[in-house]
Amino acid sequence: MNLTILGTGPEQTQPKPQEREQWASKVEFILAVAGHIVGLGNVWRFPYLCYKNGGGAFFIPYVLFLFTCGIPLFFLETSLGQYTSQGGITCWRKICPLFEGLGYGSQVVVLYTGVYYIIILAWTFLYLFHSFKSELPWASCRNSWNTDGCFEHSHNQTSPLHLYGESTSSVVEFWERRILGLSSGIEKIGNIRWDLALCLLLAWILCYFCVWNGVKTTGKVVYFTATFPYVMLVVLLVRGLTLPGAKDGIMFYLYPDPSRLTDPEVWMDAGSQIFYSYGVCTGVLTSLGSYNKYSNNCYRDCVYLCLLNSLTSFVAGFAIFSVLGFMAKEQGVDISMVAESGPGLAFIAYPRAVALMPLPQLWAVAFFIMIIFLGLDSEFVYQEALVTTISDMYPSFFQDNCRRKLLLLAISAASFFVGLLMVTEGGLYIFQLFDHYACSGMTLLLFAILQSLCIGWVYGKEHI
Repeated sequence: MNLTILGTGPEQTQPKPQEREQWASKVEFILAVAGHIVGLGNVWRFPYLCYKNGGGAFFIPYVLFLFTCGIPLFFLETSLGQYTSQGGITCWRKICPLFEGLGYGSQVVVLYTGVYYIIILAWTFLYLFHSFKSELPWASCRNSWNTDGCFEHSHNQTSPLHLYGESTSSVVEFWERRILGLSSGIEKIGNIRWDLALCLLLAWILCYFCVWNGVKTTGKVVYFTATFPYVMLVVLLVRGLTLPGAKDGIMFYLYPDPSRLTDPEVWMDAGSQIFYSYGVCTGVLTSLGSYNKYSNNCYRDCVYLCLLNSLTSFVAGFAIFSVLGFMAKEQGVDISMVAESGPGLAFIAYPRAVALMPLPQLWAVAFFIMIIFLGLDSEFVYQEALVTTISDMYPSFFQDNCRRKLLLLAISAASFFVGLLMVTEGGLYIFQLFDHYACSGMTLLLFAILQSLCIGWVYGKEHI
């Protein structure tokens, strides 16, 4: 047999593949993954779900899903990347090419999520800039955007919102009329909010330079972006626990209601929170794991990271509900009337609370800086994963680092221009569509089932 014809003869020279980059240390990998999974959902979603679904009783389904779905899927994706040293698409070519479509689907989710998730940073930057004013603009009704029905929140005063249907809180008016310029519906897109557009551009510039040189840059940036939010969280936690009414807020957060465990919605919320906050089934963990050494003990890393994520969510609940308890006490209302989830917590409930504190500017700045860093490292890890996946599909073309930087620039620029739709007057409605459909629990659940079947059944447990 002619070995030369088969391409294995000595006469044929094969191009030497470029050696894959690796994290400079295990710490960089840990911080990068922690920055990705510890995000806004830990602060504004988990505490609300806990109070909504039976307080301490919610931990039963949450912990059950953590150990049966969260940690196994987290470990599966990370080890897949470490074993194949490939991104979210090409890893399937080495495992089971038939399921390569899973990789493409997960990258579509990453792309969509990256487009809309960064809008939150644009909102937060604008709030942060307003927080440096001598008087917080959302604390008063003496502004050009306020209506005649505006009212200010004051100490020991029940909100007139529940007494007069036409009244609107100054905080809500700042959010809807000053930040968003909110239109009446999605059919009225309106004009671009140029201050928000500039904040969006700032967010994309920061994101670009955080990952522009690959894991060499990302590994260094996460030393700050992944740790600083914990400093801010501790500061806000200590401040919250020293406020009057904090005890009531924490009791409201944790008081168990076992009867809620019979409600299927509680179990659905627990499962969706695990999928959402652990970043599974998007291929991001696969891309990050692909830069590990082949012999790295990723099982231990995954267990520690999952426990860190859940512990952060739990502690964040104390920081948030202690402040909400203070606000409820100051206004003389029940805590259920001030508890919010999602953007409502970050941009309405918490700003309303800090306006009632001494030195409100200080606590507003601390809170919004924490939100920025929580969102920023999650966002730039999305971009790192996407660029890694595309680069691994065409390794010879992207051997030149300049081409990789141009790819990142193209993705960032295209995402920025698409994101301009979400900083229009009707942009919030488009944002909500992306939020509901781009990375929904059902989408991630489908990926989780197919991914588990592929690895455990098609590839075979005997090869794992």
